[in-house]
Amino acid sequence: MNDPRGRTAWTSPLRLRRALRWERQPPTWREARPTVIAEALKRATARPSGNWYVVGASRTIGARDRPYGRTVAGVEVVLWRSEDGALRAGPGECPHLGAPLRDSRVVCGTLLCHWHGLALDGGPFAGWEPYPVHDDGVLVWVRLDRAGGEAPLERPVVPVRPSARDAVDAVFTAVGRCEPEDVVANRLDPWHGSWFHPYAFVGLDVVGTPEDGGEDAFAVDVSFKVAGRLVVPVRAEFTAPGPRTVVMRITEGEGAGSVVETHATPLTASGATDPRTAVVEAVVAASDRRGFALARAAAPALRPLMRRTAGRLWRDDLAYAERRRSLRGTGRFPG
Repeated sequence: MNDPRGRTAWTSPLRLRRALRWERQPPTWREARPTVIAEALKRATARPSGNWYVVGASRTIGARDRPYGRTVAGVEVVLWRSEDGALRAGPGECPHLGAPLRDSRVVCGTLLCHWHGLALDGGPFAGWEPYPVHDDGVLVWVRLDRAGGEAPLERPVVPVRPSARDAVDAVFTAVGRCEPEDVVANRLDPWHGSWFHPYAFVGLDVVGTPEDGGEDAFAVDVSFKVAGRLVVPVRAEFTAPGPRTVVMRITEGEGAGSVVETHATPLTASGATDPRTAVVEAVVAASDRRGFALARAAAPALRPLMRRTAGRLWRDDLAYAERRRSLRGTGRFPG
């Protein structure tokens, strides 16, 4: 409804909805056909990554005088920022005697090894070669050509997301005993939402799959639980733009355009007997409501809450991914 001055009247994004008892909701196992999920996973893993891997949140790297270290695909990587804020990355072992550079210090944009004081400014030095790195404003990516084994791309395939100045973003990270494909397969199974996460979702209905033609996407109508019977209904779409990435984008309803990017970064080398994968999930939320400016101003306080919500979901979803990995190891997984 519009007022006489032409402004749209405020409406609440919240709705009242009584959820069915968990055991009385419609079963989804017939629709969640293993072949549909497996074929979607196969198409996703065939897409090029250009050897780019998500390392972590942009704001956590270089915020202090300490570098950031992580093992990616069995490769030790160290990252830091120069004095002007530019990102630097390279092998995590000091070229002198192999010290772990993640434990060293950054002084005036230079990485100083804590064993003998060797200084690295991010350029080549005595066999130490920098890695290509990309900061998209929310996440940091590193390119590891030897580990990836693909034709390299100059830049990673970054999903389209709301502008940073118009959004609130938060990044959550967790590690599981599985491989990236197990994380991606979890996200390409939207049918498990209301059954596996009844505390978060109500009435999830898959209304479109890749089998329906058009985009290679899964579309769902779902209500996000807020408190009690209060929910926020939306339509969302799941796509996999790369072999280790699944994006959920709200296409209709409150926060249209907002995204949840799930990136699966292998920590262990390919073929490891006990694989580890880091789930790096970025939530980038936006809204055209006038009051959303208050949410942006409160972003530092909101981020811990957003990470806690993601953490509760991933406590369950990593169990799903780890179970899938263990069944694949025995040859009994039906997918």
